[in-house]
Amino acid sequence: MYKSLRVAVVIPAYREAGRIGGVIRELPDWIDHFIVVDDCSNDDTAGAASKVTDQRLKVIRLTENQGVGGATIAGFNQAIELGAEIIVKMDGDGQMDPKGLPAMIDPLQLGEADYTKGNRFMHTRALVQMPLIRRLGNVGISFMAKMASGYWSNFDPTNGYLAMHSSVWQMLDHPRLQRRFFFENSLLLELGLCRAVVRDVYMPARYNDKVSHLSERKALLEFPPQLLKGYLRRMVLQYFVRDFSAASLFFLTGALACVFGVIWGGWNWWHYASQGLATPTGTVMIAVLPLVLGLQLLLQALVMDIQGVPREPIHRRPAAAAAAPKRA
Repeated sequence: MYKSLRVAVVIPAYREAGRIGGVIRELPDWIDHFIVVDDCSNDDTAGAASKVTDQRLKVIRLTENQGVGGATIAGFNQAIELGAEIIVKMDGDGQMDPKGLPAMIDPLQLGEADYTKGNRFMHTRALVQMPLIRRLGNVGISFMAKMASGYWSNFDPTNGYLAMHSSVWQMLDHPRLQRRFFFENSLLLELGLCRAVVRDVYMPARYNDKVSHLSERKALLEFPPQLLKGYLRRMVLQYFVRDFSAASLFFLTGALACVFGVIWGGWNWWHYASQGLATPTGTVMIAVLPLVLGLQLLLQALVMDIQGVPREPIHRRPAAAAAAPKRA
């Protein structure tokens, strides 16, 4: 146990037969359960993990490859069955230092956060170890993830070193979590809808000769559309279904004003240009004023969205406490 909390570490692994044993042996003695999920590897990852003799170890081998998200979900559900109160995810490639586990768990134990994750961007000295293309991709994806999830103060959304209170995991809409490499981002999207408190923890990665299964090009092509979809879903649910606030009014009127300005201005520009005439000043002003006003309203709504980042951990609430597993 860690400060009276039962802790489980979930390790999704795919083709990590050469590394998984070392990853397990590095974990500290106070961890209650190690759950290795072999994601239908074509090597003997499960067998290599099973060679570690420790009664706290449980090895699960999926019969079909489900991706890092699917393997993590299977591991988290197993941790719930084992009665874990804090669930940590670490990858099986050895790039996540177990010495950082206390820093990940402390905000959960102190009731300051519902979910913690690593952030490799907090200190410049750690950035030089990250490949340039991955660094640039993470910056772009991070900004889009901020908008989509509403966690404007968090960065590095693809970081897979994370910890969560078990009661919060049970509140999430699991079918909406992505099974492949978008898993961490989809997790942030669902946490945002639950209004969970997310805390970044400085956690530099230990880069080795391991080649990432995630293609940067594929991520840059596939992640933005999914983040845009998540952003639109959050806007509708947070500001127009579950509540209607000043921010809702600013978003709605600002968007309508901008749409009107663009359509009016575009149509009149085409109408007068096709006749070889200059667009009258009054007509131009009718297009410009709604655009300026609309942009101001949207910026104000954005400021209110940034200021509305969740600050009260949901696992401290009575409903969450009732859902949490009982300590042995």
